[in-house]
Amino acid sequence: MKTSAGDVNRGILPPTDRERARLTRGTFLFHLRPIRIPRRAVRWAHTFGLGGSSLLLWLTLASTGILMLLVYQPVPDVAYDSVRTMMTRVRFGSLVRGVHYWSANLLVAVVLLHVMRVILTGGYHRPRRVNWIIGVALLLGVLASAITGYLLPWDQRAFWAITISTGMLGYVPGIGAGLQAIIRGGSDIGAATLLNFYTFHTTVLPVLAIVLMAFHFWRVRKAGGVVEPPADASDAAADSKVMFLPDLLVREVAQGLVLLAVVVVLGALVGAPIGERANAGMSPNPAKAPWYFMGFQELLIHLHPVFAVLVLPLAALAGFAAMPWVGDAAGPAGRWFLSPAARRAAGAASLVAVVLCVAAVLLDDAIASTQGANTGWFVRGVVPTLLLAGISAAVVVLTRRRFGLGRNECVQTLVVFLVTGFVTLAIIGVFFRGPGMALTLPWGGGG
Repeated sequence: MKTSAGDVNRGILPPTDRERARLTRGTFLFHLRPIRIPRRAVRWAHTFGLGGSSLLLWLTLASTGILMLLVYQPVPDVAYDSVRTMMTRVRFGSLVRGVHYWSANLLVAVVLLHVMRVILTGGYHRPRRVNWIIGVALLLGVLASAITGYLLPWDQRAFWAITISTGMLGYVPGIGAGLQAIIRGGSDIGAATLLNFYTFHTTVLPVLAIVLMAFHFWRVRKAGGVVEPPADASDAAADSKVMFLPDLLVREVAQGLVLLAVVVVLGALVGAPIGERANAGMSPNPAKAPWYFMGFQELLIHLHPVFAVLVLPLAALAGFAAMPWVGDAAGPAGRWFLSPAARRAAGAASLVAVVLCVAAVLLDDAIASTQGANTGWFVRGVVPTLLLAGISAAVVVLTRRRFGLGRNECVQTLVVFLVTGFVTLAIIGVFFRGPGMALTLPWGGGG
């Protein structure tokens, strides 16, 4: 029987689709993928392989992390030296750490893109509601793994980034100080903090990730795979379905090999940074959180801390969790941006978000430099939050009227508007904040 894989697989795989189906059914692969998959659902541009890439990066992190455990010592007096030893005296130690570092950063980025892909293709409705919640939990787990691993080198960059990140918890009313003390293991960053982060990074979070990933893949399989794009004329043909083995498997393996090559090249040529030994008495200027938390640090500059680290993040998390029940399960799904009209609305919302964010940052910075910052909770918290809510509602109403959007498309437009704004804040924090967190130009100009 002729297959789409052609003669490339001849001699490697069983010659007929029936035998290939039997092979798939008798292995663990059958529990991850159906034997036959709609051709339109396996197009690379439909998912970009983000889910499989996330799994591969996690496995790469696990394997390189296990190797680093053979050298690393989670004690402040020797943690930094053990990392230095790994990079200078252990054969391939610098490469292993570089691969681990870049895999971690890419995993955060890929998981974030994967979540956005699900949103922009409407893949979070019934029967995928539960899996959406699991996916959000996995995203939080990835961020937790990244931040706990960030401290382990025990250099200045890591020490002060975690000092800032955990310091945000202190602004939570009532329980902030206690929560901060639990995570730090005391009032300050020290040996207890390092041990806490090491334990969570190497034991607790990996176990939770394995459980959640297994449940996540099982729910994907139970739902019949990823949400399918609408059929077109070419999909009406008799061969509109392809075999998982080899059609999809070969594509996933090829993408995985390319991704591994990229990570290895980055690990070998760029490597992982290591600064000076951590010094609690000397803060770098500027002291910044990791890039994936820079949006929150930028919010802290402009908003009351309670709203920057508690009210808005909790509202965003609740909104993400409620999305499957707010949208319409019978609405459009499967196509990127759901419809041509929704694509135009998302583009308009993104442009408005960038312009408004940049304008708000510049205006707030100008007011603070001339009149001083007002730190009151009403002016710096309630007013901006109500203003954000009003602008968000206006964007949804105006785009709905202008482009004739449905409920799912309105939800998508709102998410695009808010996410674009947050990403803009993160970019400003990473590239346009200099000494004293003052606005500056990354290429050396003044702010």
